[in-house]
Amino acid sequence: MPLYRLTWCLLLCCFVFATSGFQTLRLTPDRGTVVNISNTAKGSLCKVCSGAGRKCDNSLLLKSGTSVSVEFNCPQPERVFMVEITRNIECTTKSCNDDISHGGSNLDPWLEFHRRFTWNLRSSGPKSVQIDFTKMSLRQIPPSENCPDKHTYTFKVFQATGTVAIGTYCKTGPISSAQILRQGSFSLDVPPELEVRRDQFAVSVGEEIKSLAKITVSLPQSTSSLALLSPNFPESFPDDDVMEWYFEISNKQRAAIEFLDLTEPRCLKKETAAEYHSKGRRALVMALADTQPVQNQGDFSLILRNCEMDRRRAGSPGLSLKLKVSTSRVNAPVLCNVDLRKIKGFSLHVERVKSASECEMKMNSVTVEKITVPSGTVSQLSFQDCLPLHINATTSGVIGCNQLKDCPKYPVPLVVPSLPSCFPFPLSAVTWTLRPPPHGTVELSSSVGPLKQSLPGQPCNDSIIALTEDDGTTLGRFCPEGAIQKMQIHTNVSVTVTRVGGQALRASVKPVLTASLKGEIAERYIFTVSPKRDKPLFLATPGWPVGMESYATVSWIVSLPSKMEAHLKFVNLSQPKCANRHTNIRVQRFNSPEEDYSRREDEAADEISVSENFYLNMSNCMPERGDFKVITEITVQKNQLLIIIVSVVAALVVLFIAVLLVVCFVIKKKKKKLEHEVSVYNPNGTSFQPGHNVFPKSREDNESHVYASIEDSLVYTHLLRKGAEMGIYTESDTYQSFMGHTDTQVSKDAGDVETGVYQEYPVSSQAPPLPNRPPSHSHTLVDNVIYQTQPPLDEQSAKMGPRLEPEGGN
Repeated sequence: MPLYRLTWCLLLCCFVFATSGFQTLRLTPDRGTVVNISNTAKGSLCKVCSGAGRKCDNSLLLKSGTSVSVEFNCPQPERVFMVEITRNIECTTKSCNDDISHGGSNLDPWLEFHRRFTWNLRSSGPKSVQIDFTKMSLRQIPPSENCPDKHTYTFKVFQATGTVAIGTYCKTGPISSAQILRQGSFSLDVPPELEVRRDQFAVSVGEEIKSLAKITVSLPQSTSSLALLSPNFPESFPDDDVMEWYFEISNKQRAAIEFLDLTEPRCLKKETAAEYHSKGRRALVMALADTQPVQNQGDFSLILRNCEMDRRRAGSPGLSLKLKVSTSRVNAPVLCNVDLRKIKGFSLHVERVKSASECEMKMNSVTVEKITVPSGTVSQLSFQDCLPLHINATTSGVIGCNQLKDCPKYPVPLVVPSLPSCFPFPLSAVTWTLRPPPHGTVELSSSVGPLKQSLPGQPCNDSIIALTEDDGTTLGRFCPEGAIQKMQIHTNVSVTVTRVGGQALRASVKPVLTASLKGEIAERYIFTVSPKRDKPLFLATPGWPVGMESYATVSWIVSLPSKMEAHLKFVNLSQPKCANRHTNIRVQRFNSPEEDYSRREDEAADEISVSENFYLNMSNCMPERGDFKVITEITVQKNQLLIIIVSVVAALVVLFIAVLLVVCFVIKKKKKKLEHEVSVYNPNGTSFQPGHNVFPKSREDNESHVYASIEDSLVYTHLLRKGAEMGIYTESDTYQSFMGHTDTQVSKDAGDVETGVYQEYPVSSQAPPLPNRPPSHSHTLVDNVIYQTQPPLDEQSAKMGPRLEPEGGN
């Protein structure tokens, strides 16, 4: 077998072995459903295959009643494929043909895939399609937020101008039903490796509506606060369209409406507005920027109207808002005894946000504008006509020590405290002030996972942790799901936790952070970072977008995954003009005596790749003007040099194996051939191999005595000439033509000779006599002629004289 064919066979075997993990699954869609298996990863070459001809494509559509064997041409297809199960529900003017139910599909083999259950809803008449959530009410969340149970519902409406996303929802909330106009969809997304919860929602014929959708919200009897979002949030509400929310509220309650994060468009026709409708009252129309009225007469509807927007200009904003609804009881003061002896180390602060409101606060029967309940005390609080949107309630605590030996020996968990159940308002923020001893350090770490900085393009989805120094300088804003493992700060620092969008904080046993007070560190700030592969990490200098303080230093200790390298790019770099010293950006690998990279403010910053764990250090000068601030982008990827080395080694190993197999094959073949080749002695002087069907050629026939060429190194005429001069050879010693018997004559003369018996043959008179060679002379010939270095060719020719051509054969 040729070497290149053997090499290709080995490579093909390696490929088949490496791809042996491809998955083959069987799928039988339920009756009335359509299953779509689609590739959701951009740039992925993975295909799904089915059918007798094994046709492969980026997606596969399967209809009910068909049992199909599905195969993927890549390992781990669950990373790039999603399975969507779609069912259609049709409604007439009287009834609908099905309800929404999930959890009973034949999808057990597909547990590792992302699954989406979609119900297409359609009404054939003027009435709407209604979904009832009373058995499991819902609450709306921002698109970036995740549900605690990982079951996320999405509500959409289809119209001629396009699809409108009404909202994303989780279970357990105040939303009791939803109606859509004409046509839409309701879907459930379940992530991989999570079993689908068995739920069911009734679908029925709703009332006639003139809006995109109508969401019914049942407000609780107690004091509460909730947030709703405009359709397509945070993108724009559709052009010249209408959305309705219907609020169910008791006559003993009052509801306050507030529009947050409001962006209004530039209108070509009509105006944006909010309309309030309730029984027995005329409709009230308000501008979105105005203070919205308090509703205190039972159920009411809020209708959001958009105008015909001017979207011709680039960057023209659309309509989007967050609707905050707060409820409280009417004319009933709320009393609460707050005992902070049970909540050690915390003080409670209550402040009215709007001084013009009718909210009246009392502490121990004394009317006050602000309430502060000190740590370790008990106070009686009273609130009259106070709504949650009128009140800002926070708590604060102090953790510190004067000497290092007096500091807590173990990390202190920073936990959001639980206030008494009688307290009518949720906490909006919790602050811990950490005071280390002189020259000490505050060390912060997260027990729920690494943190990330809140930067442009990297927003926080849930809670926000703000770090502030004593002088009010903000060190940074952080949130979960990042790569920062630990933060060390060489100064006093306050840690404040809030919720995104001003939502209420919930008490939890899980700490926000853990804090330790330790000894001095060399830098002002040190961050320990463990970036993830193929996920860009952004690190900003402390205080960003404000510049670093004069002479301040910061270091990031970056640990890379095994066999990976980091690519560093310095974006949003701002350098000052220094009055004293220089700014500096340095990169140095662990255990390396030399820096890999160093740049000052007067030098251009380049990109750099680092193949080991490293330090990233930055220091500021005394700026004369301008600020020193940097955002560093770190991307971790496979070590390219290591990949090349491994590839070369693998290729050499494959080549070595191929050569070894070829050599073994050739040696084995020769051995097998030599085992049958046995020489036979022929007294006539001719050897031949057994097994041939013909006799070997004679010397006259095989032309073995004919020379094509004679090399100079094989001519020994000069030896004969020297021997003659020394008296060793005579003229008869030279080559003579053979005059003896031919082969035929030998065979005739030998007929009378007795074989096997030694006989003395007479010496022919024509045969040359044996030379008389003394042993010493013979030895000299061997040493001096054969083993000594020959003289140059010209010198040999001069001594040898004219060249003698051979006259015979061998």
